[in-house]
Amino acid sequence: MMTALPKKLYSLEEYIQLEKSSDEKYEYFDGEVFAMAGGTINHERIIKNLLRRLEEKLEGSSCETFPSNVRIKVPAAFPYRYPDASVVCGELIIEEIFGQQMLVNPLVIIEVLSSSTAAYDLGNKFSAYQSISSFREYLLISQDRAHVIQYVRQPNDKWLRSETSGPQSTVMLESLGISLTLNEIYQRVIFQPESI
Repeated sequence: MMTALPKKLYSLEEYIQLEKSSDEKYEYFDGEVFAMAGGTINHERIIKNLLRRLEEKLEGSSCETFPSNVRIKVPAAFPYRYPDASVVCGELIIEEIFGQQMLVNPLVIIEVLSSSTAAYDLGNKFSAYQSISSFREYLLISQDRAHVIQYVRQPNDKWLRSETSGPQSTVMLESLGISLTLNEIYQRVIFQPESI
């Protein structure tokens, strides 16, 4: 969830100083700074489940998972963004900007959708993420129902979209060579009944 700070344009240096002096996380875009608000219980359970399952399935490989407090360098939305989770395989590449570390080479980026961020995560944020040369797979996970949207980069740099629904369904993460059932992703998640 993102909320804009009171209207003020920040320089990149001012933004980095805000990040360094605050316990909160912020994202920067064209001089505007957005506070990354805390997630719901469902949001946090989904992330916890994902990170645990990915760690189990990637054990012994060259891949490493990272939670939401790791910055990802995004060339098209400089300097960085905070995805809900990411995965790097092989050598970890880190850059620094004003003393802040950024992960340069994520292979997989994962966002948990909320009503306030869904349009951004599916639109502008995904477009910006595509400027990361190592980025190959994007998972967008609903927290309101058992549903995952998956984008996989194709050899022609087009993105193939697929959707998976239902707790018994499976998502194959092609770039990692592993699969996750939606039951694994949504363990202990309680969906609210839809209001009519």
